[in-house]
Amino acid sequence: MPRDPGLQPERTSLAWSRTGLAIAVNAVLALRSGFSSEQPALAVAGVALFVLAAVAVAHGTVRRRQLDARHEPVPPSPVVMLGVAATVLLAALAGIISISIEATR
Repeated sequence: MPRDPGLQPERTSLAWSRTGLAIAVNAVLALRSGFSSEQPALAVAGVALFVLAAVAVAHGTVRRRQLDARHEPVPPSPVVMLGVAATVLLAALAGIISISIEATR
C-alpha cells in the first residue's frame, strides 16, 4: 500500500520557514546591538545568522520536495540536524548578548 504523506510536506516546510524567521529575528537583534555598541563580533554574528536563516528556509524547500517525491519516510540528515542545533545555539547566544548590552545602557 503506498504511503499517503498527507500534509507532512507542507508542515515540514512551514516549520523550516518558522525556524528561519526566528533565526532572522535574532540576527536583527545581534546586528542592531553590534552596530549601536560598536562591537564588530556581534555584528558579524548577526550577518552569519542571516546567512544561516536563508539556509534554513532553503533546506525547508528541499526537504518538502524530498517528501513530495518519495512515497516512503525520508529521515532528516544527521549533519543537517547538527547544523540546526549549532545555529540555534548561536542565535540564542547572540540574542542573550544583544539583550544584555541593551539592558546595560
